[in-house]
This record gives sequence, structure tokens and C-alpha cells, in this order.
Amino acid sequence: MTTILTSHAGSLPRTPELIAANASRPLAEDGITPLPDEDFDAVLRAAVDSVVAKQREIGIDVPNDGEYGHAMGSALNYGSWWSYVFDRVEGLELTGVDHRTAEPVRSAPGQVRLTSFPDRRDWVRFREAYNDPSAGITLGEQKVFPAATGPVSYSETGRQQTARDAENLWAALRAHGYEGGFLNSVAPGSGARIADDHYDDVDAFLDAWVEVMRPEYEAIAAAGLTVQIDDPSIAENWDQINPEPSIEDYVAFTRKRVEAINRAVENVPTEQTRFHLCWGSWHGPHTTDIELKHIAGLLLEIDARYYSFEAANVRHEHEWTVWEQVQLPQDKVIVPGIVSHSTNVVEHPELVAQRIERFARLVGPERVIASTDCGLGGRIHADIAWAKLESLVEGARLASSRI
Repeated sequence: MTTILTSHAGSLPRTPELIAANASRPLAEDGITPLPDEDFDAVLRAAVDSVVAKQREIGIDVPNDGEYGHAMGSALNYGSWWSYVFDRVEGLELTGVDHRTAEPVRSAPGQVRLTSFPDRRDWVRFREAYNDPSAGITLGEQKVFPAATGPVSYSETGRQQTARDAENLWAALRAHGYEGGFLNSVAPGSGARIADDHYDDVDAFLDAWVEVMRPEYEAIAAAGLTVQIDDPSIAENWDQINPEPSIEDYVAFTRKRVEAINRAVENVPTEQTRFHLCWGSWHGPHTTDIELKHIAGLLLEIDARYYSFEAANVRHEHEWTVWEQVQLPQDKVIVPGIVSHSTNVVEHPELVAQRIERFARLVGPERVIASTDCGLGGRIHADIAWAKLESLVEGARLASSRI
């Protein structure tokens, strides 16, 4: 019998103790970088051990630290797939400008430039819903963004935190019988979406972020763990460009971000690299998401062995058929979302099994790892998140028994 392995996209619900410990951490004068805090480090170690133990108890095959090491100073928020890196990068500053409400930047014909957050096409179309607290749309707690006010580089603090994350994860993996796991890391293209008040050149800023993130990727791989590079920008940027560009222009714009990833991982073994693609994990209509068929080829240009992507929510579930036309290379593995962060409804194990079987029939069961659409932490209640993972494991077992 072929066993379908299970994993998840990365973020798992934080414990109340970890959230409280992070909120009380002292910050450096920059308002971004947390100062050394032995009490926090002890809480973090215990929390990582607990979250790995929970994954083992449920039966997750490929675990991580729940992104618990991606904590942030209290001036920002308690943790984020993206903003965690701010306290690991030199050259950033809290300028007091809310770039999310800045004047939108319009693209000239044949050019592609990102607009400000409120001018996203989906947010404009559903502006009333997005501004209605009772609409059920959640955009997260992030309120403050830094800007690059000088040359950006990976800091010594970043190196120490990455080493700490690897050490904490390995201690938990060994304690609970795992032989390996993964750590999440933001992609250069997503890092470069913050405001640039220094380089004044989109390509130069992207190049700088390649050098920023390379040490983190290499350190994770050197520790014997898999690097998961998170880059919603590959798909999500589409919604931040006004007016809507041509597919050709967008692909050209995005290929630079794919090439940036490949340059940043050039010293990381391909078999230790997995990539996560999503359309943004906020709860919203997502009517202006670009279709997977337009960027699947770009996805496979990324130098990774594993490709994680949304495939369970109602905006993207139908796109499993893309893999009827797209040829997956023999040495690659897909990690499709089989349960979603976008609904409180817990998927039935039978539905989970059916979704897995679709992909297994197309690419072979040995090249499918069942996962989540995106991170579950911060998007749904912890009890529901763990129930979804339980259903994921039970459905994978059903599918394995039938393949």
C-alpha cells in the first residue's frame, strides 16, 4: 500500500502563554528588534515542544515548529509569515507613515507596478464589505509597517534567531520520534513588498532582498531541515496592480521574483527546498485572484522539490484539473491544500480522501503530500485548526487504503 503523507503550510495556533510572553518582550530603540529575553526563550522552547508533540499525536508526517519562532515585537504583532523578518533585517525603520493608505500607484501601459493595499481590486469592488466589522472578513492585526531607509542586510540577530529556531525544532523532533521537519522563511519578492525609501529602484530592491534572505535559507538547510519559502506575492501581486495588466506583462514581472528565489537558494540542496504559493490568507471574496493555469509554469521554474499551493477553498478547488495539462517533472512533489483555513467547517475525511485521490491519479500517489491551503494560526480557532488536521490525517489514511 502506498502511504499518502501529510503536512501543513506552516503557521499553527499559538498558545496563550506564547502570545503573552511575546507581547511582554522588551524592544530595542528601533521599536522593531526584541532584546534578549531568557524568560521568552524558555516559553518558546516549551511551546515548540508542545506543538511538535501535538502534530505527532495527530499523525502529521512532515511537521514544523508552527512558526512559533516567528514572533514579533509588541509594537507590531505576535507573529507573521512575513513581518517576522523585520526584526532580523538591518536597514529598516518605523517612519510613522502608514503605507497601506498611501496614494495608489498606477501602471502605465506595458508596465507593472504594485499599488497600495486599499487599492487592491478585490478590496475596491467589495469596499463596503471590507469595511463592515460584521461581514466576517478578517485582514489580521498588523497595523505598523517599517520602510527600508538604508541598505538592507541580514542581521546578527537574524542569524541567532534562525539558529535558535533550528535548535528548538530539532530538540522537539528528536523528543517525539521525528527524523526531520521544515522551517518557514519569507521569499525575497515578498520581503521586497515593504516600502522602499532608499533604493528607489524596484529591481535593485529585489536584488537586495536576495542577499538578505540567502543566509536564512542556507542556515536552515545546513541545520539538516527543509526550507519552506513562502511567497504569496507570486499570485497575490496580481490583485495589487491597477489597472489589471495583461497576463504576459504579469508573467514577465513575476518571473523576476522567481529568478530571485532561485538566486537566493543556489547553495541550498533542491531536495531540502519546498515552496508555498497562495493568494493571501485573509478571509475575503478573492474574486480577483489570478488563475493557477496562468502561473503554474512559473511555479515549476522555482528550484524546489516540493510545491505547496491552495487547492481546497471554494475559489481554487476546481483548479486541480490544471495538473491534467501541466506536466509535473518526475523528481518533483506537489503539496496541495486539502483542508482550508478559509472556513470554520471541518472537512469530512471522505471529502479529504476524494481530494487526495484526484491528485494521486494525475501525478502518482508517491508524489502527493496532503496539506493545508495556508497557515491555520490566526485564521481559525485553535480547536477547529487541530480538528482539520485530524480530518486531514484520517482522510489520507482512507485514500492510502484505496490507492
